[in-house]
Amino acid sequence: MVRGATVVDGGGGAGYRADITIDDARIAAITPARATTSGRRIDGDGLVLAPGFVDMHAHSELALLVDPAHLAKVSQGVTCEVLGQDGLSYAPVDDAVLTPIRQQLAGWHGDPPGLDWSWRSVAGYLDRLDAGIAVNACYLVPQGNVRAMVVGWDDRAPSGTEMDRMCALVATGLAEGAFGLSAGLTYPPGMYAGTAELVELCRVVAGFNGLFAVHHRSYGAGALAAYAEMVDLSRRSGCALHFAHATLNFPVNAGRGGELVALLDTAGEEGLDVTLDSYPYLVSSTTLASLLPSWAATGGPDATLARLADPTDRERIRVDVCERGSDGNHGVPVDWATITISGVRESALAGRVGRTMAALGGFDAFVDLLVADRLGTTIMVHAGHEENVRAVLRYGGHLVGSDGLLVGARPHPRAWGTFPRYLGHYVRDLGLLTVEECVARMTGRAARRLGLRGRGFIRVGYAADLVLFDPVTVADTATYESPRRQCTGIPYVFVNGVAVIADGRHTGALPGRALRRA
Repeated sequence: MVRGATVVDGGGGAGYRADITIDDARIAAITPARATTSGRRIDGDGLVLAPGFVDMHAHSELALLVDPAHLAKVSQGVTCEVLGQDGLSYAPVDDAVLTPIRQQLAGWHGDPPGLDWSWRSVAGYLDRLDAGIAVNACYLVPQGNVRAMVVGWDDRAPSGTEMDRMCALVATGLAEGAFGLSAGLTYPPGMYAGTAELVELCRVVAGFNGLFAVHHRSYGAGALAAYAEMVDLSRRSGCALHFAHATLNFPVNAGRGGELVALLDTAGEEGLDVTLDSYPYLVSSTTLASLLPSWAATGGPDATLARLADPTDRERIRVDVCERGSDGNHGVPVDWATITISGVRESALAGRVGRTMAALGGFDAFVDLLVADRLGTTIMVHAGHEENVRAVLRYGGHLVGSDGLLVGARPHPRAWGTFPRYLGHYVRDLGLLTVEECVARMTGRAARRLGLRGRGFIRVGYAADLVLFDPVTVADTATYESPRRQCTGIPYVFVNGVAVIADGRHTGALPGRALRRA
């Protein structure tokens, strides 16, 4: 029993004091707070008891297999993550696609030695998670994987037969338990898909009552047009739309967050089903290779490395990256002073971590590092605007996603700090949201968005995914210099009724499992 906590139940209503009894992974009773002296109990006086937080955008596919205790997320109160993001992940795959996918995603996920890669399907990957993890996990079918398996890394439209096969692969993944489709439209090969192609895939998703979670084509020049393209896609396909890590970056978009919210509000008034997630930081994180223009990535990673070694292609890349603004960098010329190295694949390159690309030598250093690190370098991009972050918070369909990368010497602190930063900085310190409103975005509304049954709220019979936090002391402590610091003010986290965090420490329990679309 959790006794005497202020229950903030995930529905957005005012908190109330109550005792919560847990039995057999479920909430068994909610009763008025009283001075109970019998049974095992946790004193919640002065604390808030909330449903477990849902990370709507996570990159933990391999981290959960390599280190299932998953302290980075569960210590923040996260009890469910949504994986398979940005159109690239590890299921579905075939033997031909797995090797280049592993190479392309090494900067996001690492490439753990000795890992058993025997699964190929969405069902096989979800079964692997069921072997024991600290949190629950949902999965999205990655559109880039589907395109790679059928069309490859070529920049062309699919044939009718190929389109049918891609739709079949999406349908299979959804039937095996995925909650929708993801896309990363600034990453190869997903970026080569036209709008009509995506509409066809999303019609399949709509038939399963799933959602389309999209990293759209631009967060820089042309960002609002890219948002509008996806809204039109939702209109044409009838598919629920969810924008991943939604914001507007780079100087060209300073102060334009209100325009984005107006666009989405208009879509909602039209009857379209649109939500988004964001993280509460101004710095973004991705791979160094993502700055390349799309044409340089055709054919896959090996073809990209060959172009970087060719003097003619190298000069063409320089013009696109430095002068025109490549589509990989959202149509904005790269400012090397804003790019900081956060991780490398090759240990011999560790001295680059923490340095800007300007300090390392700009474009020439960029190409040399991509080649030496086999495209495995991760970066941080200092291009955000606080005004835009706050504007996105004002959107009624706002949810929370960390977009956390867990590998590299200095990963982005959002992987360890997103949820307590919202509760501490934006709720307590700035007062931009109430505790009840913020918790609703992290829990009940996210669960409803995914279609999770019996989760996301504190109600009798619901899964006992619960977080006990101190509203006075909850705070992120992870920094860009020390990104793997556990937050403060979250003493207890329960997953499926089992305490995974107790007195602020991991218990070693692994009660999480893969959740499958009903």
